[in-house]
Amino acid sequence: MFAVDLHTHTRFFHGFSSRSTPFDPVGAVLLSAVARHRGLDGLALTNHDYYTPLPVVGGVTAIPGIEVSSSRGHVLVVGPDPPVATRVDGLAPPEVVELAHDRDCAAIVAHPYRNSTVREVDADFDAIEVNGKHPRTSEWVRRLADEHDIPVVGGSDAHYPVEVGRAFTRVEADRLTPESVVAAIRDGRVEARVDDWLPHRLLRRLYRYVHAEKEHLDRPEWKTPGVGAPPGER
Repeated sequence: MFAVDLHTHTRFFHGFSSRSTPFDPVGAVLLSAVARHRGLDGLALTNHDYYTPLPVVGGVTAIPGIEVSSSRGHVLVVGPDPPVATRVDGLAPPEVVELAHDRDCAAIVAHPYRNSTVREVDADFDAIEVNGKHPRTSEWVRRLADEHDIPVVGGSDAHYPVEVGRAFTRVEADRLTPESVVAAIRDGRVEARVDDWLPHRLLRRLYRYVHAEKEHLDRPEWKTPGVGAPPGER
């Protein structure tokens, strides 16, 4: 079993859509150094709407990837040959899935209950993510994954090195390669894990406050209380 963080970013900030920055190689080295310290074997570098090969250190395996901003929310594309760049809101989720599969990559629904309606789309996704910023949604994600009959994976969604590994994926494979990660996801030989280290818990509270203020957080319909008197009390 290998421990892999399937959702990381190599810079502390957004912007510069669909293109790399001079900071990205520095960010990749910092992420991989923390990953090795935390006992991770690999990480996927999934910057927003662009992919470029980047250096890693400490024997950590870099899994190519990209976080595609589809017309309905974010989709992770990880594997040996992700697209180099995608246009924000330029693809519908089924088109992202098709693009991923054409390139022998896995298509993963990212943070399905944060600023996204990708979870409502009928498409051939390979997995759904428990996101490190909001692991309280794990129960919701697992129920959603059961409905779609696909596995659950974990990713930290780290923009800062300290966040690496707060959620990750256990991958069953003989060797850790981009191809073996894709195969394990599709075969269901993966397991999402969440790290409850105190600093991670404190950061999650901060993210929950920030995203709630932005009205980016959703709840599944089955978690929303009904309206009106309970049956038998009318």
